[in-house]
This record gives sequence, C-alpha cells and structure tokens, in this order.
Amino acid sequence: MANFQINQSEKFRCPWCLGFEDYIKYHDEEWGVPVYSDRVHFEFLVLESAQAGLSWATILKKREGYRRAFAGFDYKQVADFPDSMVEELLQDRGIIRNRLKIAAAINNAKRFMEVQAEIGSFTNYIWDFVNGKPIDGHLKSMADAKATTPESDKLAKDLKKRGFKFLGSTTIYAHMQATGLVNDHLMQCFRHQEVKRMVR
Repeated sequence: MANFQINQSEKFRCPWCLGFEDYIKYHDEEWGVPVYSDRVHFEFLVLESAQAGLSWATILKKREGYRRAFAGFDYKQVADFPDSMVEELLQDRGIIRNRLKIAAAINNAKRFMEVQAEIGSFTNYIWDFVNGKPIDGHLKSMADAKATTPESDKLAKDLKKRGFKFLGSTTIYAHMQATGLVNDHLMQCFRHQEVKRMVR
C-alpha cells in the first residue's frame, strides 16, 4: 500500500478516489452509473446510512461484511429480521457496530417495500425526483461539489415522512451521486462522458 501510486496524466480521475485500489475500481466501474435495480438501490441505502459521520472509504472496505450481514442486500429478508438480529449484528466486526444504524437498515427495508407496494418499484419512485433523467453537475473542480441540492432535500424529506431513518439530505445526495441520478464526475474525468452515455 505504501508504494501505491496513480498517474493522473494517463487517465484523469476524480481526485477523491485515489486513496487505494478498491476505491479507484469503485470510481471507475460503479460510481455515477445510473441504477435501475431496486436491490442495488437498497444496497446503497444500507451502505450510505451506515456512512453517516464516517468516510465512504471506511464503508467501502466493509462492503462485503455488509453483504454477508444483510442477506446479500435482499430487502425482503432484511425486512423479516427479528429484533434479536440487532443484538447479533452488534457482534459482527465486518460492519459498523452501531445499534441505531443497524436498526435503521432493518426499518428501511420495511419502508422500502411499502414504497414498492405503493408505486410499483423503488426505482420508479426515486427517479421521479429527477424527472427520470440524470442531472449533470458540470463540476470543473472538487470545489464546485455540493453536499445537498433542492432535489436531495425534497427526496430526503419525503423519505423521512415515509418513516425511513438515517437518510438526511447529505446522505441522500451521496446516494444520488452513487446511483447516477446525478453525474458528479468532474468534467475532465474520463468517466464523465462514459456514464452520461449509460442513461436508459
């Protein structure tokens, strides 16, 4: 790890991802790709609610631990977790052992399915907040990056009204960036145009 280096002149990337190889892989292959899968949206909601107060790098390193702990991010199974599962997961070193965040993930699985029952899919629900089309952030530098937007404010408010936990506007904006509702790759990043072409 001490010898890990990346040459930005060969292929420019958003600087936030340059800490370690898995972070670069995440940036190059996943971040900003438009997501139309309910299971993938649930996965990111679990991971991002766990991130609150922590770095995304910390969560990324524990991603496989979360996958094991939360039934492969199968929201139907997670929704059925008994109350005793919170105590069990508090002993799991593969995840962030925070009682409120663990309980929130189980709660959110139930609320997630309520959205599906009402609207047909979580994907349809969440994409409606950007009128079905990714917002291009047109970021020229990291200094231009935002923590929240009117869209993330509106979505977070609606999720709270529906009973979701640990999903405030900052967390939801991170979700929107990760799942391609927003394209916040820097304009000069090689992925900016690539993910732009991935819209359904």
